[in-house]
Amino acid sequence: MAIQRCEWAHGSQAMLDYHDHVWGVPVHDDRTLFEFLILEGFQAGLSWSTILNKQENFRKAFDNWDIEKVAHYDEGKISSLLQDPGIVRNRLKIKAAITNAQGVLNIQKEGSTFDQWLWAYTGFKTIVHKAAKFSDLPTHDELSDMISRDLKKRGFRFVGTTIIYSFLQAVGIINDHLTSCYRYKEINHEH
Repeated sequence: MAIQRCEWAHGSQAMLDYHDHVWGVPVHDDRTLFEFLILEGFQAGLSWSTILNKQENFRKAFDNWDIEKVAHYDEGKISSLLQDPGIVRNRLKIKAAITNAQGVLNIQKEGSTFDQWLWAYTGFKTIVHKAAKFSDLPTHDELSDMISRDLKKRGFRFVGTTIIYSFLQAVGIINDHLTSCYRYKEINHEH
């Protein structure tokens, strides 16, 4: 019998691997959370597979998502990123990555990690939606609305509620694997 997966996961090996090993798995590392926040912003208007195929290039271009380094990028670095064919070359999104790195550093300076700040919204628990079809899932909810609003107040950019909802799914704060998907059963310890 074939393994049941969420319907969006098919299409490429990269999408299958992302679905099987990354999407919906709780992340508690500031650098990885920052990476996914920025990649979700870069994805706006594009397909996730486009971003996924460029993920390694993004990692190299953005100093392995070193938050401190990205926060201090200057016009010279922006210019070199705009010349890099391996990433999405969009000035507004590149500048947003820098601004958002500064925002993460500000959260850390308040005595918290980005991880603690983010997961505190759910009491450090994953929210599990029990959806049978992808069309039953929202594109945003009260949680993504609230986090989006709070991030915008802090000066973050490319953090609209739909982008934040996708981000929360990616980093496992929200588990939106369909109930028929083998990952839903694994993550929720159902057999």
